[in-house]
Amino acid sequence: MAESETLDPSPPLPENIRSVQPGGGVCYQIELTWGRWRRWYLQTFRQGYVWRMADLRRGDSTGAPHEILDPRDLKYCENQCTAHWLPSDDPFTWRDRLPFARWGLAELQIMGWPLVAAIALLLWLGSPWQWFAVIPAVVLALIVYFFRDPPRQIPTDPSAIVSPADGTIAEITEVDHYDFFNGPAVRIGIFLSIFNVHVNRSPRAARVVDMHYKPGEFLNAMNPESAIRNEFMWIGLEELDHPERKLAVRAISGLIARRIVCILRPGREVQRGEKFGMIKLGSRTELILPRDSVEVTTAVGNKVLAGSSILARYR
Repeated sequence: MAESETLDPSPPLPENIRSVQPGGGVCYQIELTWGRWRRWYLQTFRQGYVWRMADLRRGDSTGAPHEILDPRDLKYCENQCTAHWLPSDDPFTWRDRLPFARWGLAELQIMGWPLVAAIALLLWLGSPWQWFAVIPAVVLALIVYFFRDPPRQIPTDPSAIVSPADGTIAEITEVDHYDFFNGPAVRIGIFLSIFNVHVNRSPRAARVVDMHYKPGEFLNAMNPESAIRNEFMWIGLEELDHPERKLAVRAISGLIARRIVCILRPGREVQRGEKFGMIKLGSRTELILPRDSVEVTTAVGNKVLAGSSILARYR
């Protein structure tokens, strides 16, 4: 968590955002259960470690749904409290250097190890069963590929507005009036297939000023109705250097993607290209900009990369 985060955000985080993954999920519940067992183990057998991490912890754990013993306990609730550790005091920062999205590491293990076991068993059985090992092997490869998180080169152009998601530009639509801007807007819709990287990144250096989460359906993201009827997370931002400039990002679930992850809350600051969440398994992300202040530089059908591809520039 950034040291510059506002500790008294206004407005507060909406009541229906109880974690960074408000839609829940099976893997989410398994990881929460594992967290309870891990905290019991630490408090019972590693009290020295618990005391040491408590001394190093900064911020306040008020608002967290469980005890915060070490940085792993913040994975799903870092938007609920201000507790955090400096990178130099965090023994788990190595996970951020893995080429996979940190929010997907649990899914990789929960789904990956049974597939590895199935592959090993089929190979051990020998012919003809060994040939069936290709099925779990392909599924495993797809899961690993889906949760990849490659590094990105962030543009230095001061006027550039970068893509919040990987995918294909599916829509560029002008809106006569957008309440957040109190004026006209342009909406850029990005479709993410299951083969795209699904990590979301901030389009500008900005402060979160408002958020909304709406549970909903899980229509195919290519269906125009999905933008209205599907579950989504809306994030309103104002720029750090130019607070009069506002923009918004909306992460929308899809037919297969049903878990939206967003670590933000009102008051938090993000840098351009900084990771702030992901959508798990195929979806849609929208970037909404004030129409009269920007020049759109992308087009429908273009392939874009989160944090790297420039979608628009300020005039």
